Amino acid sequence: MNMSNETKAASAAATNNTKTGATSKVRFITVTAMLSAISFVLMYFEFPIPIMPAFIKFDFSDLPALIGTFAYGPLCGVIVCLIKNLLHLMDSNSMLVGELSNFILGAAFVIPAGLIYKHKKSKRSALLGGITGAVFMGIFCVFSNYFIVYPVYYQVEMPEEAILGMYQAILPSMKSILQSLLVFNLPFTIVKGLILSLIHI
Repeated sequence: MNMSNETKAASAAATNNTKTGATSKVRFITVTAMLSAISFVLMYFEFPIPIMPAFIKFDFSDLPALIGTFAYGPLCGVIVCLIKNLLHLMDSNSMLVGELSNFILGAAFVIPAGLIYKHKKSKRSALLGGITGAVFMGIFCVFSNYFIVYPVYYQVEMPEEAILGMYQAILPSMKSILQSLLVFNLPFTIVKGLILSLIHI
């Protein structure tokens, strides 16, 4: 009789765990979809920065990905970055390059941030994760732009000399694209990540 009761209790517990797991998955999918939609919309709200070339703008589209990362883990953040860029492809003339770079930078931001926060969930670890993610995003920004994005733009948008000229118009001492990326894009991207992290916290 006791064995029968124990079996029923175990079966009920397993059923409850299954229902809880299913509910968690539905919640994960729902929240991820909502954050992706918000992130996609935010991509269209860009702000020019006076001390940067005109084609470099600030936006808040990585903020929903960061929110999802801290709430559900890095996977959620990466999926948000992926979906927003897939949606943006429908209204883009960057030949996938801009979206690929945006996805890489977004993932480079949220993955380290999420892993650090997951280890110990607190405001301090969230801030540390955001700082680490911002630095990673800045580093990846230099590499992705230098080796992927800009070479394509040289072929379809404007020559290398024209892009370099836009940097030189702000700081004449710039001698190369790599130097420009290190002086302009690297700190800009890190500061952007820090701002998003502080907004979330």
